[in-house]
Amino acid sequence: MGNVLIDRLPTSVEIDGQRYALESDFRTCLRVILAFEDPELTTREKQIILLENLYPELPENVAEAFKQGLWFLDGGNKSDEETGAAHKQRVYSFEKDAPYIFSAFRQTHGIDLETVDYLHWWKFLYLFMDLGEATFFIRLVGLRKRLADGSATKEERKAARDMGGIIELPEEEMMTAEEQREVDHFMALLEGSADGNQTGG
Repeated sequence: MGNVLIDRLPTSVEIDGQRYALESDFRTCLRVILAFEDPELTTREKQIILLENLYPELPENVAEAFKQGLWFLDGGNKSDEETGAAHKQRVYSFEKDAPYIFSAFRQTHGIDLETVDYLHWWKFLYLFMDLGEATFFIRLVGLRKRLADGSATKEERKAARDMGGIIELPEEEMMTAEEQREVDHFMALLEGSADGNQTGG
């Protein structure tokens, strides 16, 4: 994967000996992530969205292009299948939590995601993994995790009820097993990072 401190972040991948450019801005990659979160899209439709959004010129080897696209969305990390990582409880959604993620970037890093001209997807991931514990988004993620594992206090459970729809996420069972594996393929990195920022209510 290289070292972000000394190496340039990738804007292309090599497939069958030829380099293919990638649309590396965070907005493009988030469109793909949002598609994978959408239970109304089929697995095939999600694959097409990934390929059409990430590649200005689509490689002939579509299967390898998809694999490399997942690698790029993963931030250069190995997939769950390669590492043997288990599926984790979903604790946030880029669709539902968009306003809170936006404000967390502004509060933690002083970045207005609406006006920034270009932000490499991997830079976005690194900043996302370091969102401040005082932000509403990270506190919301922490509360969802504690509700899911049963460690939430009585006060926290009441607070969650008072929050109503904000606390709820789309049911994972709406996805097929294959679709869930593909979402996990590049969401596990982010799930683990969000978990690591949780230190309490």
